[in-house]
Amino acid sequence: MEWFVRAFIKSSVAWLMAGVAFGLAMAVYPPWVVHRAMHAHMMLLGFVSMIICGVAYQVVPRITGRQLPSLKAAGAHWWFANIGLVVMVAGFWLRDIGVALGTPILATGGVLSSVGLTIFSWLVWTTMAEPKVTVPHVPTSTRKLVVLGD
Repeated sequence: MEWFVRAFIKSSVAWLMAGVAFGLAMAVYPPWVVHRAMHAHMMLLGFVSMIICGVAYQVVPRITGRQLPSLKAAGAHWWFANIGLVVMVAGFWLRDIGVALGTPILATGGVLSSVGLTIFSWLVWTTMAEPKVTVPHVPTSTRKLVVLGD
C-alpha cells in the first residue's frame, strides 16, 4: 500500500473525529451553530472525500491493471487536500466571528482543496482510460481448441 493511500484513510478518520467533536460541541452549545458550514466541510471534504480518494487510489489501479500516472501527484493531492481544508476551517471560523480576513483565507483554502481534487480527477480519469495496446493477429492454424473436462 502506497503511503498516500494510508495517509488519506488515516486523515479521513481524523477529520471524522474532528467533525463529530465539533458537531457535539454545536449540540451542547447552540450558539456555535453559526459554524455549521465549517462542520459540514470537515465531514464532507475531510471524512467523505478523503476516504473515497484513499480507497480509489488503492482500488482503481487494481481493477484496471494500470498504474497511476504519477505517484508524486497523488502524494501532492494529499498535501493540497489537508492543508486546504485546515485553511478553509480557519477561514470559516474567522469569518463567522467577524474577522474580515476570514473570507480571503477561506477562499485560499478552497483553491488549495480544489487543486487537490483536480489532481485526483486527472489521476483517476487517466488510469481508467482505455489502454492503447494493439493485439497481434494470431493465424487460425496456430490456435488450439481447449475442451474443459478432458
